[in-house]
Amino acid sequence: MDKLTEELLHKKIGVRVLGKRLELLQEFQNLKKLRDNARPKVFLDSLKVFNDPIHGHIEVHPLCVQIIDTPQFQRLRYIKQLGCSYLVFPGAAHNRFEHSLGVSHLAGILCRTLQERQQDLNITEKDILCVEIAGLCHDLGHGPFSHMFDQLFIPAVRPDSNWTHEKASMDMFDYLIEANQLKDVFAKYGLDAQDISFIKEQIAGPQEQHNKSWPYRGRTKDKSFLYEIVANKRNGIDVDKWDYFLRDCHNLGISSSFDCHRFMKFSRVIEVDGKKQICARDKEVGNLYDMFHTRNSLHRRAYQHKVNKIIESMLVEALVKANDHFLVKGKEGKMLKISEAIDDMVAYTNMTDDIILQIMRSDDPALAESRRILEMVQRRQLYKCIGQTQPPDGTFIDRNRVPEMKEEIIGAQETKDMDGVQLTADQLIIHIVDLNYGMGRKNPIDHMRFYSKANPQQAVVVRKGQVSQMLPERFAEQHIRVYCKRRDPEYINKAFECFQSWCDKKNYTVQKAGNVHDPELTPAKSGSQEDNRTPEKQKSRTRLSM
Repeated sequence: MDKLTEELLHKKIGVRVLGKRLELLQEFQNLKKLRDNARPKVFLDSLKVFNDPIHGHIEVHPLCVQIIDTPQFQRLRYIKQLGCSYLVFPGAAHNRFEHSLGVSHLAGILCRTLQERQQDLNITEKDILCVEIAGLCHDLGHGPFSHMFDQLFIPAVRPDSNWTHEKASMDMFDYLIEANQLKDVFAKYGLDAQDISFIKEQIAGPQEQHNKSWPYRGRTKDKSFLYEIVANKRNGIDVDKWDYFLRDCHNLGISSSFDCHRFMKFSRVIEVDGKKQICARDKEVGNLYDMFHTRNSLHRRAYQHKVNKIIESMLVEALVKANDHFLVKGKEGKMLKISEAIDDMVAYTNMTDDIILQIMRSDDPALAESRRILEMVQRRQLYKCIGQTQPPDGTFIDRNRVPEMKEEIIGAQETKDMDGVQLTADQLIIHIVDLNYGMGRKNPIDHMRFYSKANPQQAVVVRKGQVSQMLPERFAEQHIRVYCKRRDPEYINKAFECFQSWCDKKNYTVQKAGNVHDPELTPAKSGSQEDNRTPEKQKSRTRLSM
């Protein structure tokens, strides 16, 4: 049926009338679509249902279940989704495991929605299964405490490395298939080497730039929209974000007004500049601004929380000091440093959040300094935030300038002739906090295309001015936070004096830690004295302007 052509019907089968040949060819093509889109009987018999607190009862394909029931995937149960945020927000105890299930579920819903509404896209069950597997496996490569590992620890111990957790996800996916003999199971469900490439490309992008016009091998250009579902490199609007928005807000106790299910109902694939893209109904532009406002709010109130970030720095400091002494068993029993485990999936499988507990329980003298720092975290003896500031509008500071900034700050001791204790650069920690809508200074909505009810085949750009005059003028800002490792009052006061002097010289406005009220940093507590003396009609919380 796959090779049937009009010529074969004429010459080999003997159908002489052209109209009849075309009619038969159409019928066979319809049958082929039915065959491709039909669910295998084994799928219906082996369907597994998970009860998820965010999405309710979700159905999982048996191949996905086989992937889930492996040590490589189960390790995600022991990696916190929000890393150190759990040490600040007690509800943030969810892990990468349940997030991965949720992303796979939403990926399948979006795929099936497009399949049902636009049959001309020829989305097959195999396409949907590959997208679901990509959603399931997209975070396999995360290390201990999630982004703390790949964004802070690895750059500290391997500054020249271009390693990413997406690359580790691909390596772990290959190892998962090999270690659990799943290649035949993939073949049982009709997935071949090309489909496996498609799954990996959705996670980490094209592997080789073999074709400038279309760099992907897994699927042809006419299915380019499938690459926008799990990890959308064009505008960041994808099911990965949708799940973590819902899940993180639920566990952090932060509200969100973005509705991903409504967005999916108004999604449509339209060709734009020669590529098929997922577009949205024009009236959904406000819903998308709500989505990016949710992202911004989560970063302000949780991900970039000043206590969360200093705990991250302290854990990284402990891991850096332990790197040469805490060894992990890898392939063929080889013992590897923590920083070397990323190159060996056998070792990396054993790298989870419990590495911190292993160090604390160790009696190795070489790990004494790491244990001291980790015990400080447990006792809440954290490095002190002495203040923060913002560069002037339109100014952004490169993180490579942090060592220079430390020297400038402590240099104020000499220029101001300050008495008392003397600060050194290694006693200061500076965090450059970037807050944006996910694309640096750009507005991600400018990279989204919309369609109207009157013309659903034409994709257009909806500019910010067409939506509302109350939307943000800028889509990125920076904060500079300074911490002091010494907790003695004289050191803290000296650090603040130096920081104040540095800010005055730069013409920055300094905000002393503890004296600044930012309503977006911490959710309001019910029953507080402020609530009791606030009139009912004025109790709504202050929000950042959209």
